[in-house]
Amino acid sequence: MSHPEDANEPARVADGRSVRWARHREERRASLVDATIRAIRRHGASVGMDDIAAEAGTSKTVIYRHFEDRAGLYRAVAQRVDERVVGDIAAALERSSAAGKDPRELISSTVDAYLALVESDTELYRFVVNRPLVDRPLPDDPVDRLVRHVTDQLTQLLEGSLGRAGRRGDDRADRADRADRAMTRVWAVSLVGSVQAVADDWLASPTRAARQDLVESLTELAWHGLSPILADRRP
Repeated sequence: MSHPEDANEPARVADGRSVRWARHREERRASLVDATIRAIRRHGASVGMDDIAAEAGTSKTVIYRHFEDRAGLYRAVAQRVDERVVGDIAAALERSSAAGKDPRELISSTVDAYLALVESDTELYRFVVNRPLVDRPLPDDPVDRLVRHVTDQLTQLLEGSLGRAGRRGDDRADRADRADRAMTRVWAVSLVGSVQAVADDWLASPTRAARQDLVESLTELAWHGLSPILADRRP
């Protein structure tokens, strides 16, 4: 005698196969991204698809089957770098906050986390910024997304700093606080843009300054603009 639920067994089997196939495709995509990053580190930022296919031990046709085209592969690599940079900066800020560091040191941690990737994985950074595999504009530019994510983190940091240093006073002071918080996005965009521009120039220089010197200079540049605002909020 069959049970009523037996009629659903083929659907469950099909669903299980679909889940396993989807998982396999994701794992395969991840392994191809890994191979692409290895190829970038081996051959440099101007790596070609033949080099990537050789590193992956497969053909370009198979790669395109998983990513549609070169732009799709580039997006996947950029997404991996995005996750790493955002994760590194978040971890640096969390460590600094846990240690009770002041806003200046938090800004320094943000700058250092970004430049650390540039220094430790230069060719990968150049690959993402220079887009060697992409021959057309991308409406969903991964570099813009990365910059936006870092800017979001820094904006939250600055808003938190202003909140902790907030003035107590009359309505006029409260309105000034709100106006200054509205400017945190402008400050964050300015700092992230400065770090990105300086990082690109740093890579192009035949005689690079020490990373810590660069971090200190950029932090000072940001701090001189922010410190009067924060000092005005001290009780």
